[in-house]
Amino acid sequence: MEENKQETPVSQTPAGKKMNEGRVMGILSYLSVLCLIPILFTRKDNDFVYSHAKQGLVLFCLENVVYVISRIVAGIGIQISFNIGGGTISILSLIFNLINIGLLVLSILGIINVIQNKKKELPWIGKFARNLKF
Repeated sequence: MEENKQETPVSQTPAGKKMNEGRVMGILSYLSVLCLIPILFTRKDNDFVYSHAKQGLVLFCLENVVYVISRIVAGIGIQISFNIGGGTISILSLIFNLINIGLLVLSILGIINVIQNKKKELPWIGKFARNLKF
């Protein structure tokens, strides 16, 4: 008779638990202010999580810089707009919205890299994150 061998799911092995923990911390790295959790609570010997946390920190800083600049521009009342078909479109608002969408896309790419267990640098962000030392 053939014995049924039951395999232990990877998520229940010690290596699988460490991998799942790394994935959770990696995903947190790309969720705005939550990027601080992996930075503060992950040992530096986990290079996978640490590299994603640094990229997430750079993204978080960029998000804040874009927000502050957009609020300053809005507070000063600078408006560059034009009329199209009877509607007024603010160019600066459009630019800031496109930048925010680009940052969101980079965050999603980072989360996809974490889920696929890839330690891949994000475009434009990776080189800045690589130079972070802490």
